[in-house]
Amino acid sequence: MKYFVTGGAGFIGSHLVDRLMAQGHSIVVYDNLSTGKEDFTRHHYGSPSFRFIKGDCLEFAPLQEAMSGSQFVFHLAANSDIPKGASETRLDLEQGTCVTYNVMEAMRQNRVEKILFSSSNVIYGEAQQMPTPEDYGPLLPISFYAAAKLASEGLITAFCHNFNMRCWIYRFGNIVGPRATHGVMYDFYNKLQKNSEELEVLGDGNQSKPYLEISDCIEALLFGVRHGQDSVNVFNLGTGEATSVSTIGRMVLEEMGLVKTRLRYTGGRRGWPGDIHTVRLDCDKLRSLGWKPKYTSDEAVRVAFQAMLKEWCWRS
Repeated sequence: MKYFVTGGAGFIGSHLVDRLMAQGHSIVVYDNLSTGKEDFTRHHYGSPSFRFIKGDCLEFAPLQEAMSGSQFVFHLAANSDIPKGASETRLDLEQGTCVTYNVMEAMRQNRVEKILFSSSNVIYGEAQQMPTPEDYGPLLPISFYAAAKLASEGLITAFCHNFNMRCWIYRFGNIVGPRATHGVMYDFYNKLQKNSEELEVLGDGNQSKPYLEISDCIEALLFGVRHGQDSVNVFNLGTGEATSVSTIGRMVLEEMGLVKTRLRYTGGRRGWPGDIHTVRLDCDKLRSLGWKPKYTSDEAVRVAFQAMLKEWCWRS
């Protein structure tokens, strides 16, 4: 099958590309490299079944041309800097909602009928029901990133209804592993490189969310496509547990051997405006089809940071 992957040079996208290439598929990666890196997919250069295109999904004509001949779209491109949306309020509108419209319209014009979309648990806002199931409502986002993801879901389902398309929408928990370009462990490591005597922790440290290791994530994406038979398939993606920011900080210090480093909290309930303090996802819908993760949330954090630490030490 010929797959078209927006954001395919990013963290999740590049791992997905590796899996699809190993399965013998043909891949077109379309990425503007705002956060993705060519190095993440460079090992596929030279393969006749792989093509990398540096392109911006906001530019419709080249996007439509690049997608020609594809059979399935993985739409992973988005702004990954959630706090930045509060200072640049058009960022998520353009890089989230407008980009998704362009992807869907390019699919329509190219007669591509299937799409997998990386949404997020943040669309639930500060949910009053935990664990939160896929049919929870009303959906009241508290960040511009979340608003763009929710709007994108609406665009996708509308296109599916009107043009006989099918979609698989995944509301991600926090995905962790090597090639990460952002996230709490990425931030902690960079802070400790500058000052190993103390680790600044945003908020009160009690913020807790489900963490999913990257190989579990990729397996879940492909599993859901194989087993989700509806025209619109919506899945929460995470673990049944959660891990606090303080726990992550202590794990990072342990793995780096920094036994004397202290945690310093900035205070307040949130790490930044738009940060959701507590997330618990009900993932029974995907599990009922037969999927389950290899790692718990705490295990995912530790395994991921060990792999990330090896990667960063090697690159340095």
